[in-house]
Amino acid sequence: MSQLIRRDPRALWIARNRLHPLHAALQPQAESWLGANGVLRKNPHAAGFIGPNGIKRIDRSGQQQAGFNAQSVSDEALQLPLHRVAQPAFYIAVVPDMPGGRLSSHDKDLLGLARQLAGSAGAVLAVIFAEHKETALALNGVDRLLHLNQDAYHGYCPEVRVEALRQLDQQLQPHHWLLPDSRSAGGELGRRLAASLGERPATRVWQVQGEQLSGRAGAGQQDLLQPLRRIILACAECAQPVSETRHEVLALELEAAILPRSAVIVDLGAVAVDPAQTPLAEAEFILSGGNGVRDWPLFHEAASVLGATEGASRVAVDDGHMPRPRQVGATGTWVTARVYLAVGISGAVQHLQGIGACDKVVVINLDPGCDMIKRADLAVIGDSSAILQALIEQVQAYRQGGARAAA
Repeated sequence: MSQLIRRDPRALWIARNRLHPLHAALQPQAESWLGANGVLRKNPHAAGFIGPNGIKRIDRSGQQQAGFNAQSVSDEALQLPLHRVAQPAFYIAVVPDMPGGRLSSHDKDLLGLARQLAGSAGAVLAVIFAEHKETALALNGVDRLLHLNQDAYHGYCPEVRVEALRQLDQQLQPHHWLLPDSRSAGGELGRRLAASLGERPATRVWQVQGEQLSGRAGAGQQDLLQPLRRIILACAECAQPVSETRHEVLALELEAAILPRSAVIVDLGAVAVDPAQTPLAEAEFILSGGNGVRDWPLFHEAASVLGATEGASRVAVDDGHMPRPRQVGATGTWVTARVYLAVGISGAVQHLQGIGACDKVVVINLDPGCDMIKRADLAVIGDSSAILQALIEQVQAYRQGGARAAA
C-alpha cells in the first residue's frame, strides 16, 4: 500500500481553473526543452527562486539557494489570503446538515451564499450540533463557530435544536438564517425555526440577487420571485462555494450560555437495514464495479464488509456480473451517494453523468489517465484485487480493535 499514488484533488482543480488566483502557481514550468529545429531552449521564467520577502531572485552561483527550503516556498505560495472580521457589524447564521460529521456539497454552497450576503462587514456564523469531523471550515468561509455538543443535541431532537437557535436569535439577532432545504434535517429544522420565530421563510431558494430571491415552484418547473427574507432555506448549487480565501473560525463568545431544553421526542436510534436491499438512488455508500474487476467474489465480500450498496457499470452488467437494476449511469440509475467507490471503471460519459451529484468519489484503477481518475476526489492506482483485499483486512482489524477496547 505504500507504493500507491495519491493525488490532491484541490490542487488538480486549481490547476484546471484559469480564473483561480493560485492557478499560475500550480502550472509546471519546464526549465528546458528541445525545440522543433533541434536547438535546446531554456525557460527564463523558470530560473531563480522566490526569496523570503516575496521577490524573485536569480542566483547564478547557487550559494544563496543552498539552504533554501523549496517546499516551504511552495506551501507559502499556495497559502490563501486570510479574511478577518474583528468586529462584525452583523451575523449571517448558517446551520449546515453535516451528514456524517462533515460538510456536504450542499452545505458548502450554503456557506458560499452566506459569504455573499455577509460582504466585507458581516461575519458568517456556523452553528453545528453534536460531534463533527470537519477540518476545512476555514476554507469554506466560516468566520465564527458555535459548536453545541451536549448530549441533548445528539440524535433526532428538532425541538431541542430549535430552542437553542431561538435563544441564539435573541442574543445576536442575525440578519439572516440560512439552512439547506434538504431531506436530511435542514428542511424540517428551518420550517420549525420559522414557526418558532414567527417569520415567513423563503424555501427552495436557488438564487439571491440584491434584495430579491428566486425559488423553485410548480414542481420545479417555475421560478418564484420574492423579496429577501430573514430565514432562507436554499437548494443545492444556490451559490459558488468559497475557494479564494481562508477564514479564522473563531469560537463565538456569548453573553449567556445556550441551555438545552428537555426533549419531547425520544430518538430510538437508527434501524439496521441490509445495504444489498437498499435502492441505488437512496444509497449513501456505493461500491461499484466495472470491467477492471477480475475477482467478483472478492468484490461482493468487500461490499459486505464495508456495508456498502453494490453498483456496476454498464459493461459489467452486460457481461452478466451484476443485475440490471444495479447499473449506475445515465442509462441506468442516477445516484447521489455521499461516498462512491468505483473499482475498475474507466469512466464513460454516461457513467460520469450518473454520479455527477455524488459528494465524494474514490477510484481504484490501473490506468492513471482514464476519465474516472479525473473525476475522483481520491484516486488509488493499483491492482483492484490486492487493494480490495488489503481494505478488507484493514476494516476487520479496525473493528476487532474497537470490540476489544469496548470489552
